[in-house]
Amino acid sequence: MDVELGTTSSGLPALISLEELLATRLLVQGNSGSGKSHLLRRLIEQSAHAVQQVVIDPEGDFANLSQVFGHIVVDAGAQTERGMRLIASRARQMRVSVVVNLEHLDTERQMRHAGAFLNGLFDTDRQYWTPALVVVDEAQLFAPAVAGEVADDARKASLEAMTNLMCRGRKRGLAGIIATQRLAKLAKNVAAEASNFLMGRTFLDIDMVRAADLLGIDRRQAEVFRDLECGRFVGLGPALSRRSVTIRIGDVRTRSNAGGARLMPLPERTPEEARGLLFQATTPPPSPYVPEKGMEIDALLATMEHCQPTVAAPPASEAADPVVPFAPLQMEEVRAQVSPSPEASPGIGIDTILDQLFAERSTLGRPVSSLYDDFLSRCRAHRLPGRALDVTHFRRRLILAQAGVTPTVSALPGWERAIRVADGLEEQFQGIFLHLAAAAIQALPCPTDSTITQAFGSHSPRRAMAALARMQQMGGVEIYEELNGQRVVVLPALQWRTAPGHASDSLARSG
Repeated sequence: MDVELGTTSSGLPALISLEELLATRLLVQGNSGSGKSHLLRRLIEQSAHAVQQVVIDPEGDFANLSQVFGHIVVDAGAQTERGMRLIASRARQMRVSVVVNLEHLDTERQMRHAGAFLNGLFDTDRQYWTPALVVVDEAQLFAPAVAGEVADDARKASLEAMTNLMCRGRKRGLAGIIATQRLAKLAKNVAAEASNFLMGRTFLDIDMVRAADLLGIDRRQAEVFRDLECGRFVGLGPALSRRSVTIRIGDVRTRSNAGGARLMPLPERTPEEARGLLFQATTPPPSPYVPEKGMEIDALLATMEHCQPTVAAPPASEAADPVVPFAPLQMEEVRAQVSPSPEASPGIGIDTILDQLFAERSTLGRPVSSLYDDFLSRCRAHRLPGRALDVTHFRRRLILAQAGVTPTVSALPGWERAIRVADGLEEQFQGIFLHLAAAAIQALPCPTDSTITQAFGSHSPRRAMAALARMQQMGGVEIYEELNGQRVVVLPALQWRTAPGHASDSLARSG
């Protein structure tokens, strides 16, 4: 079956064979503004009726496909990595076309969630290996040629998933269609697996030469890529043409949400009005992003099942168990953890061992399982009588220690509310939340980046600040910056706020 991408330079229809495309791969390259997303949209729209489609969308450009073609939009910001894997597996089982919207995530979490989703597609049971087009826009984000600012484990997970898609996906029915701004930014083992190419406008010499080599064009003619208009591509491959052909991409039914760079008249204001707007008192920032209600894992899976009622559901043995949340930090247990027990034996006890362990600098960044094994070893070394803490209570004590919650803080009026709110958060956010709540309830300045990092249980301020930003996106905190640069954190669920404080330790010490 052929679909029409547009017209060739001779005016004939430019066709691409879906059967050949499913057996091979497609690589699209072009500088920003060359029309890559328009090309992908045209291909998706023309083939939507014939084959299942999965779109990895880092900018939210393709979400409106759902309005015309019925794609299910998966808001990655509302899902965990495990949820992404589960939704991907169910999407293949139900043969439902989906758009994975990653726009509300930072780069590192985009890589983690996209990798988890692609792995879910890849690891589906053999009985569900039906044909599917997997479109990845801005593929250099998920398969970078060199290491960047993101964590190594996130980059490796995403790169491995992209490599599996391009190298081993064909036998599983997955046809990778990847688009990138520059071939030099894309991992070579991912780009090398493509057999079909559509090359758009390119200006850098190194990219023009590489594109010419891929298309079998003489390097002296590589200047052709610099002269291409927006929306025109040079194509080659078994699914397109045995000889390079210039294609003008046709019209589309849906449009990108991006506004584009259009000239607009400047607002008419007097200098006094402009000055007042620039230096007015601090106002709350725009409302933080809140994921849509009702589109979590269960809702998405129910929607997918409703879209394809004729497809048999997976066996009961394949159904995943529900996520077991982290045990709540109940108030009575918290008091028992932060307050000395009247029945504790004198001398070395569990509290003493925990205090010694949590006070060590090497504690930060270590896995909970490793810390718990260390704790049990110390208990055995001191031959403590009775049963040691189980791992659940140990994790609670660790969170409280990282957050700096002391018996004095836990006895303050209203602290029970902070504990209840912390119960509803993911485990990774509880330490930061309780640390900020402890500062707010005592009317202390906003903690510095380094103390927030410690409350997060990490050595990496970047990861801790990313977690804080994620909490702001979820509506758990609101962050304001005063005109003097000091930071204020508001806890909306408690209606508490910290006093203004500097993010830097040196500025905080100098006052």
